[in-house]
Amino acid sequence: MNDPLPYQNIILWILATPIQFIIAKDIYISAYKALKIRKSNMDTLVALGTSVAYFYSVYLIFTHSRHTYFETSAVLIAVVLLGRYLEETAKKRTNQSIEKLMKLSPNEATVIRNGEEVLLGIDDIAVGDIIVVKPGEKIPVDGTVTEGKSGIDESMITGESLPVSKTVGDSVIGATVNQFGIFRFKAERIGKDTVLSRIIKLVEDAQGKKAPIQRYADMISSYFVPAVLVIAFITFAGWMIFGGNFNFAVMTAVSVLVVACPCALGLATPTAIMVGTGLGAKYGILFKGGDTLEITHKLKNIVFDKTGTLTVGKPTVTNVINLSKSANIILLAASLEKYSEHSLAKAIIEKADSRLLFYSKEVKAIPGYGISGMILDVEYFLGNSSLMTINGIDTDEYSDSIHKLESEGKTVVLLADKIKCLGIIAIADTIKDSSLKAVNDLKKAGLKVSMITGDNKTTANHIASQCGIETVYMNVLPGNKAKLIEEIKKSGLTAMVGDGINDSPALASADIGIAMGSGTDVAIETGDIVLMKNDLNDIAKAIKLSRITMNKIRMNMFWALFYNVLGIPVAAGLFYAWTGWLLNPMLAGTAMALSSVSVVTNSLLLRYKKL
Repeated sequence: MNDPLPYQNIILWILATPIQFIIAKDIYISAYKALKIRKSNMDTLVALGTSVAYFYSVYLIFTHSRHTYFETSAVLIAVVLLGRYLEETAKKRTNQSIEKLMKLSPNEATVIRNGEEVLLGIDDIAVGDIIVVKPGEKIPVDGTVTEGKSGIDESMITGESLPVSKTVGDSVIGATVNQFGIFRFKAERIGKDTVLSRIIKLVEDAQGKKAPIQRYADMISSYFVPAVLVIAFITFAGWMIFGGNFNFAVMTAVSVLVVACPCALGLATPTAIMVGTGLGAKYGILFKGGDTLEITHKLKNIVFDKTGTLTVGKPTVTNVINLSKSANIILLAASLEKYSEHSLAKAIIEKADSRLLFYSKEVKAIPGYGISGMILDVEYFLGNSSLMTINGIDTDEYSDSIHKLESEGKTVVLLADKIKCLGIIAIADTIKDSSLKAVNDLKKAGLKVSMITGDNKTTANHIASQCGIETVYMNVLPGNKAKLIEEIKKSGLTAMVGDGINDSPALASADIGIAMGSGTDVAIETGDIVLMKNDLNDIAKAIKLSRITMNKIRMNMFWALFYNVLGIPVAAGLFYAWTGWLLNPMLAGTAMALSSVSVVTNSLLLRYKKL
């Protein structure tokens, strides 16, 4: 019978040769380097297995055999190189995350030079310069306010979702955003000394420390490869000594090498990881590398960021206390705030029905206190207790209510006319619906759960208690977050869960960084796992997926070696004298192929697992 395709084996030989010796060049180089120091690794296995399959196929062509194994070597090389490509892609994200951090600083700043305002590039700013910052602008460098008042959005650094009031003598941080008010500050830290630059350095250092996990296949190869070579040599020598037949001795030695060809071993880990990461993506859980998927199930500690991770990440009106039967507190407050970009104002506006808002005029922002304005010829004041005191409005009888709300970590806003206080509005960042269940499930699984935040003690403890977290680290800045993670890691593998720029160093320092899909690009790029659905319950699913994937890898290792270990003594002719049956290279190749098929099939079954 003729070949289905004329010269089929010759065509396969031509196609396989550049794959074997050009595309797989780095594999041979790595195997050679390992051999020079008398060690073996995964590349040793791949180089040995593919070389045996390739050169034995060449031999079969010259012996006019219809069966060759060129495709076996080519497929194994393709799978191995694909896995390495994916790993390299993940590593490049490190540089991308750092580039995005660098872009956070403004390019220019308004600097006072010779008594005039001059627009300069950020690199031209010197320590001691007086810089003017207008509403909506980013602060260029770190320094201290010398004139004016404002509210600064420092959430990218501290994680605090509410603006921080700043006045003369207060420090400001580069790359944070001035929300309202004009102020001047003295530049004190520039260039690599700014908080943002130190965050970038922390991310670089932490990611540079990460070492890939040693794969099971590498460990097995260190014993398996030398053992196979020794067995093949003993087989050849034995049949030469006791049989005296050179061709028979060569055939049995080649059979040993073919049946022990580690093609399935080369597929065991990458196929399971590829299917596992695909299953994770189906559930909205993105693993950035095989190493991450391999070690996630070993986690002992889970550390949560507060703002935007356990909480919604934006202020929401939680309480409205109406002290006047005739006034609609929320409508009046929203009418005063309707043109404001302040985050507290947005929370009040969202609470109100925009169709019913009153016309307001003569609205004035009072930085650090609140606002005032006229509605229907009545002057109203909306702000903190200090604003009420300045305008002679007595709030003593409501102090208990105000204190209670503040003790719950809420920001209290008072509404008054020129005579009396009309109402109290409480605003806070509320916890996500999934937070409590996710924390409880992780605790039941035996993990130690803690929370870390740059927020104050009152707010931090209130949020932690709502989520069922006992261990709380508060008032922690980005640099200290990373240091704290390093300490926690001493008690076991640790995951950090976060979403903000301020979390990037901690995400990088942790054994596993878990970023929320709704978070900043920097956090997503820095994290090892991304929860695309922003559901904290997916953390437990990620751990489960890691566990079942590792079980698949272990099963694959068994099947990868099962046929080989059983086939080696038969291929060596150990039973030939008694049975007259020999596992020739053709049958050995079939056993090798069955091993690979069983591994791939076992990995594909992972797709049908439910998390």
